Amino acid sequence: MRSFNTFQLICFILGALFVSSDSVASNEVWALTAFKEAIYEDPFMVLSNWDALDADPCDWTGISCSPGRDHVTTLNLSSSSLKGFLAPELGLLSSLEKLILHKNNFLGTIPKEIGMLKSLKVLDLGINQLSGPIPPEIGNLSSANKIHLQFNGLTGSVPIELGNLRNLVDLRLDRNKLQGTIPGYNNLNFTSNRNGCMYASDSNATGVCRASQLKNANFSFNFFVGRIPQCLKYLPRSSFQGNCFQDRDPKQRSTQQCGVTKPAKPHPGPNAEHPHVENVSKHQRTSKPGWLLALEIITGSAAGFLLLFAILTTIKKCKGQSPVIIPWKKAANMKDPTIMYIDSEKLKDVVSWSRQELEVACEDFSNIIGSSPDSLVYKGIVKDGPEIAVISLCVKEENWTGYLELYFQREVADLARLNHENIGKLLGYCRESSPFSRMLVFRYASNGTLNEHLHYGEGCQLSWTQRMKIIIGIARGLRYLHTELQPPFTISELNSSAVYLTEDFSPKLVDFENWKTVLARSEKNSTTISNVDFTFGFSDSLQTRHLDVQGNTFAFGVLLLEIISGRPPYCKDRGCLVDWAKEYLEQPEVLSYLVDPELRHFRYDELKVICEVVNLSIQIDASKRPSMHALCNILESRIDTSTSSELKDSPLAWAELAISS
Repeated sequence: MRSFNTFQLICFILGALFVSSDSVASNEVWALTAFKEAIYEDPFMVLSNWDALDADPCDWTGISCSPGRDHVTTLNLSSSSLKGFLAPELGLLSSLEKLILHKNNFLGTIPKEIGMLKSLKVLDLGINQLSGPIPPEIGNLSSANKIHLQFNGLTGSVPIELGNLRNLVDLRLDRNKLQGTIPGYNNLNFTSNRNGCMYASDSNATGVCRASQLKNANFSFNFFVGRIPQCLKYLPRSSFQGNCFQDRDPKQRSTQQCGVTKPAKPHPGPNAEHPHVENVSKHQRTSKPGWLLALEIITGSAAGFLLLFAILTTIKKCKGQSPVIIPWKKAANMKDPTIMYIDSEKLKDVVSWSRQELEVACEDFSNIIGSSPDSLVYKGIVKDGPEIAVISLCVKEENWTGYLELYFQREVADLARLNHENIGKLLGYCRESSPFSRMLVFRYASNGTLNEHLHYGEGCQLSWTQRMKIIIGIARGLRYLHTELQPPFTISELNSSAVYLTEDFSPKLVDFENWKTVLARSEKNSTTISNVDFTFGFSDSLQTRHLDVQGNTFAFGVLLLEIISGRPPYCKDRGCLVDWAKEYLEQPEVLSYLVDPELRHFRYDELKVICEVVNLSIQIDASKRPSMHALCNILESRIDTSTSSELKDSPLAWAELAISS
C-alpha cells in the first residue's frame, strides 16, 4: 500500500509539472489583464471573453500562443475601436512576436517597456492617438523587421537607436509631429544589398544608415529638417514629402508651416570634419570701444531671449500638449513614474474653477443636495451668475493614477462639447491637488429630478401634458446625443434620476453615474502586483457607458413606462416594470391600466403612441430597435404639447387663465 501511495505521489508531481509546462506563465496572464484594465472603451466587446479567472488566455480574442500553449506569441486587436492606454506591463510578454494594435484609439505615450520584447518581429501601433516621443528603448527590439507608428501625434526626434535594428525591413513614421533630422550621416560609401536597396558599407555608420535590410520607409508629413541622408536616397520622394528639409521642393512644407524652429544639427559621423568657422583677429576684437562691446552684448542677449521665447511658443503651439509626470500605478514596487502627455488643448475652452470659488458659492460645502458612496452634490450660487450644482468625486489621492487623470480630463472635454436645451450644461471643472479635488460644475435645475416628482408624493402635480412634454424633451435630447454628435454620446444609466427638471419642468439629461466606474477603478488600482486578488471589471462596466446606443434606446422605453405609470422600474411586489407592463402592452383594450392612478385626465390616442414607442424600444433583438431619430419623430408628429391641449385637460386651468388675463 505504501509503495502504491508513493507511486500516486510521483504521478501527481509529474502531472503537476506537465500541467504547469502547458500553461501560460502567470506574469504573461498578469500582463494581459493589466492591458485590459487600461482600456476603457470597447464598443464591439472584443475583450468580452478575456476572463481574469482563466489562467489560459490562448483562446482569448486576438491572442495566439506557441504550439505548446506555454507562451503568448501574438496580440492582434487591429480595427477594434479600443480606447485606452498602452500598459507598461506589455513588456512582460517575453515571447511576443507580433503586437498589432493598428487602427484603434490608444492615447498616451509608447511605454519604454516595449523595448524588453526581444522576440518581437512586428510592432504595429499605426493609426492611433499616441503622443510623446518614440522611446529610445525601441532600439532594443533586435528581432523586429516591421515597425509601424504612422498616423499618431508622436513628437520629438527619431531615436538614433533605430540603427540597432539590423533586421528592420519596413519602417513607417509618417503623419506625426516628429522634428529634428533623420539620424544617419552622409559621407559614406554605399553598396546594394540583395533586395536592391542601398546601404552604408562603413561599419561605423550611425542611425538608420546602419539598418542594412531596410527596404521600405516613410518619413512624410512631419517636421524634419536638414538633409535627407544619402543612405535613404533609394526611397521614393513621396517618402519625404510634407517636411521642412533643406533641399526644398514643392512637396515640402511652407516656411510658415515649418515655423521658426531652428534646424537641428545632423548626427555627425565618427570621421566628420569640424565645420569651418570664420576667424576674427584678436586685434579687431580688442580694438572696439568698451561701451560698444557692452551694447553688443546687451543687444545680443535681448535678441537671443526673444528668439528663445519665440521658439518655445512655436513649439508649444505645434505640439499642443505638455508632458505631465504622473505615476501609471501607485504601487509599492514601482520605480520610475511614467510620463503622461496631457493634451492642454482639450480643456482650453472649459472653465477651470478654483476650489475656493466653489467653496464660497456652496456655503463652505454645507449645502448638500445629494450624496452617494461615489460623490457628493452641492448647490451653490455664483455672484452675478447662475445657480450651480457641484459634483465632487469621493476619491483618495493615493488611489488616483495617471491614466485615471487622463480619463477624467477626457470626460470633462466630452461633457463640454454637449450643447442642447435638453442636456445638462457643464459650466466647468475643478482640479486641485491640495486638498485633492476633482469636481464638475453644472447649471442647477431648480425642480429636482423626475424621480422625485414621480415617486415621492408629488407625481400628481405632473399633468398628462407635462409628462408628454418631458417625454418629448428627453427624446430630443437623446436624438441629439445619438445622431447629431460625432462620436455619439450615451447616458451611462438612463433613468428618472438622470432627468433634472427646470422651473418650467423642461427636462435636462445629466450623466452623473459614469463616475461610479472611475471611482471603482481608482479603488481597484490600489492593488499591487504582489497581491493576487485582482479585480478586472473596469472595462466591462464602461462598455455600457460608451457608444451603447441600443442600450439607451431600451432604457428610454422603460423610462416611458415609468413616466406614464408612476411606478419604479423595479419593486419587490411586482418585480420588473417591463414584465408587469407586457400583459397590458399586448392587449390594446386594457392599455388604460398602465396609466398612473394619480392622473385624472389622459388622452387615449397619445397613450397608444407612447405604448407603440415602448414596444419598439424594448425589443429583445437590439438590432431591431429604431434609432432615437425615428422614435423622436413619431412622438413629435403625433403628440400635442401645445398650451391649448393642456387647457383641455383641466377646467381649472381655463379659470386660472381667465383670472390672469
